[in-house]
Amino acid sequence: MENNIKSIDQNEEGSDRQINLKDQIAKYIFHWKWFVLSTIVCLFGTYFYLRYATPEYKMEATILIKDDKKGGISSELSAFSDLLGPVKSNVDNEIEVLKSRRLVRNAVLELSLQVSYYTEGRLKTSRTYKNTPINVSFIEKVADFNEIDTSFTVHLISNAKYELLNSKLQKTGTYYLGETVKSKLGSLVVTKNILEPGSTASAKSVTVKLTNIESVVNTYQNRLAVEPVNKLTSSVLTISIVDPIKEVGIDFLNTLIKKYNDDAIADKNQVAEKTETFINERLKSITGELDTVENGLVTFKRNNRLTDITSEAGLFLQTASEYEKNMATIRTELDVVESMIAYVSKSTIKDIIPTNIIPEQSDAVGLIATYNELVTRNTRIEQSGTDENLAVVNNRRQLTDLRSSIIKSLANLKASLLIKKKEFLDQGRMIDGRISAIPGQQKELTVITRNMEIKQTIYLYLLQKREENAITLAVTAPNSKIIDQGYANPIPVSPKRQIIYLVGLILGLLIPFSIIYLRDLLDNKINNRYDVESRVTIPFIGDVPKSETHDELIKMNSRSSSAEAMRIVRTNLDFILNQVPEGQAKTIFMTSTFPKEGKTFISVNLAGTFALSGKKVLLVGLDIRNPKLDEYMNLPNRGVTTYLSSKTANINDLIVKLDDYEDFYVLPAGIVPPNPAELLLNNKVDIMFETLKKQFDYIIVDTAPVSLVTDTLLIAKHADSFIYVVRANFLDKRMLRIPQTLYEQKKLPNMSILLNDTDTTKGYGYGYGYGYGYGYGYGYGYGYGVEVKKVPWYENFINKFKKKS
Repeated sequence: MENNIKSIDQNEEGSDRQINLKDQIAKYIFHWKWFVLSTIVCLFGTYFYLRYATPEYKMEATILIKDDKKGGISSELSAFSDLLGPVKSNVDNEIEVLKSRRLVRNAVLELSLQVSYYTEGRLKTSRTYKNTPINVSFIEKVADFNEIDTSFTVHLISNAKYELLNSKLQKTGTYYLGETVKSKLGSLVVTKNILEPGSTASAKSVTVKLTNIESVVNTYQNRLAVEPVNKLTSSVLTISIVDPIKEVGIDFLNTLIKKYNDDAIADKNQVAEKTETFINERLKSITGELDTVENGLVTFKRNNRLTDITSEAGLFLQTASEYEKNMATIRTELDVVESMIAYVSKSTIKDIIPTNIIPEQSDAVGLIATYNELVTRNTRIEQSGTDENLAVVNNRRQLTDLRSSIIKSLANLKASLLIKKKEFLDQGRMIDGRISAIPGQQKELTVITRNMEIKQTIYLYLLQKREENAITLAVTAPNSKIIDQGYANPIPVSPKRQIIYLVGLILGLLIPFSIIYLRDLLDNKINNRYDVESRVTIPFIGDVPKSETHDELIKMNSRSSSAEAMRIVRTNLDFILNQVPEGQAKTIFMTSTFPKEGKTFISVNLAGTFALSGKKVLLVGLDIRNPKLDEYMNLPNRGVTTYLSSKTANINDLIVKLDDYEDFYVLPAGIVPPNPAELLLNNKVDIMFETLKKQFDYIIVDTAPVSLVTDTLLIAKHADSFIYVVRANFLDKRMLRIPQTLYEQKKLPNMSILLNDTDTTKGYGYGYGYGYGYGYGYGYGYGYGVEVKKVPWYENFINKFKKKS
C-alpha cells in the first residue's frame, strides 16, 4: 500500500512538472481586468511620484591644466623663464587636489552652503537658494557655529516684522526686519530679499537649517567628480556635480575652480615673497653703509682741500682701479656667500632659500632651485596628507640631503673666492708698493673711493634683483585655464522618467501576477478538472457546477447548469455500462473520500435524471452510518437496515415510490444501527441485490466515504460501476492518492471520478443559452444540444447582483 502511494506521489510530481504553458497563460488572462486596474493605479502612482519628486541636475565645468607632459598651454611667462624656471604640473595630482577635502571645505564656507533655506509648498517642502524670501546674516558666530545641527523658522507677519520659531516650532519672539537678534548661534539679522521679476518665492514662512560643516563637506565631496577628457593625451579636466538646485551646483563649481587657482598662485608666490623679504633686509643694511662711506669721502676732501688726482699717478691709478674693481667683486661675492651660508644654516626644511643673489657660475644655484621646488611640493602634500605619508617622509629626507649639499657647495664657493682674494691682495700689495711715492692724501682717497664702489655695486645688484622679483610676483599665472564656466544640463539626471514609468508598468503587471501565482501556489484544494486529471489516471466522467440550492432535485423542465451536467454524466455512464447484460439492472455506486462532498446530492439527481429518461430507477441509501437521503425527499424511517436486521421483512415492502416521477423508487437507509459493518457482511445483502437487479433498469447506491469506514469496500462487489465524487474547493489535492490507490488495486470495479460543486464564476455554464468555458482554459464539450460559449464577466457580476437583491 505504501509503495503504491509513493508511486502515486511520484506520478503527481511528474504531472506537476508537465504544465501546459498555454493553460498557465490562460489562467492569468482570465484575470485581465485586475492586470488593467493594477497597471492603471501604478501608472497613476508613478505620475504623482514624478510630479512631486525633486529632480536632480548635473552641472559641469571644464578647465585646462598646465601639464608639460600632456600638451598643456605654453606659459605666458616664457620671456622670464630664466628667472622663474619651468612650471610643471601633473594632471593626476591636480585631480586629487581638486577633490581634496580642504578645497571643498573652502568652497562650502565661501558660499555658506552649511546654511540652507526651505519653503513649504502645498504637498512638499522645497529648498531655495537665491530666490528665498528672506536672508539671515550671522554677524557674531559662536565658536562651534560650523559644528551645529539645528534649524529655526522665520514667519513673516508683515513687511516689517517677523516671528522666530525654534526647531520644535515654538515661538521665541517677535522682531523687526534688520534688527540684530541675540541667539544661541550668535548675533543674527533677518532681512527681506529683493526677488527677481517673475520669482515664485512668496512663502510667508522660511525654515533655516544649519548643518554640521563636516557633513556638508562629505556630501559635496561624494557628489563631486573630476575626470580627464583623455587620460593619455589631454590635460583638460571635466568637473561635475549633481544637485537639486542648478544655481548651487554652478556656484560651487566656479568657486571650487577659483579656490584651486588661488591656492596654486599662493604656492608659486611663496618663493618670490621669501626672496623679496631677504632683498629688502639687505638693501636696508647696504643703504646705511653706503651713506657712511659717502659722508667720509666728503669730509676727507673738505679737510684736505682735494679737487683732482695728479696726472703723474694716472697710469698707476688706472692699474689700481682695475685691481679695486676685481677686489670689489670678490668681496661682494664673499659677502653674499657668507650671508647665504648663515641663512641656510639657520633655516629649516620648510623655508625657501633665495636663488638669484649668488654667482651664477656656482653649482649651488641649481641645487637651491631644486630644493625650493621640493619644499613647495612637500608643503602641498603635507596639507592633504599626514606626517606618516611615504611621500612626505621621502621628500624630507631629500630636503635634508639637498640642504647639506647646498651648504657644502657654498663653502666650496667661499674657499674659491678666498683664494682669488688672496691673489688679488698680493697684486694690490705690488701696486701699493709702486705708488708709495703718491702723497698719503691720495692713498687715503683711494681707500675711501674703493669702499664706496663696493657698497654701490652691492646696492645696485640688490635693486636689480628686487625688480626682477617684483616682476615675478606681478605676472604669476594661475595653474589652470578655464575653458567653460559652470553650466547646468537642463535635463535632470534623476529621476529618469522613462525608467520610472517602465518600473511602474512592470510593477502594475507584477502585483496581480504575484498575487495570482502565490494564491495558486498556496492553494492545495482541487479547483478544476485539470487538478484531478493531472494527479490520477481514473477516467473522468464529468463535473457538476455549484447548485443554487443544496437540496435541489432534478425535474423534467430543469434547465439549470447542474441539471445539464447530470444529463451529460448520464450519457457518459451509458458508455461505461454498455457491458452489463440485458435484463439486469445497471448498478452504480456513489462514494467519496470524506462526508459533505456531495455524493448523496449526485446520487439523488443522477437517479432522477435516469428516471426522467423513462427508465425504472431505484435509489438505495447504503450509507447506513450517516443517511442523508431524507434531506431531499420525505422518507420513512424503515429501510435497508430494517431488512438486514429482520428475518421476516420483505425488501419490496420497504421501497418507496416518489411522486411526480413515473418510475423513481427509493430504498431508504433506515435507522442507524449499532453494528453497520456486521450488517453489511450479512448474506442478505447478496440476496437483496440479486432480487433488486431483476426488478429495475438502474440502481443508484449512495454508500459511505471510503477513507473513514470499510462499509463501501464490503459491498463493492455488487457494483457494475463506481462513481467517486470529489468536491471542488474542498478536498485536498494530496487526498487524490486514495482513489488512485483504490483504482490501481481494483478494489472498486469500473471506477470513474466526478468533480462536484465547481465554480460557475470561473467560466462554467451549462444548458441552453448558458454555455461554458473551463476555468483556466480546460474546455471540453460533449452531450446533447449544449451551446458552448464563455460567459462574460460583466454578466456574472449582474447575475450575482440580482441574486443578492
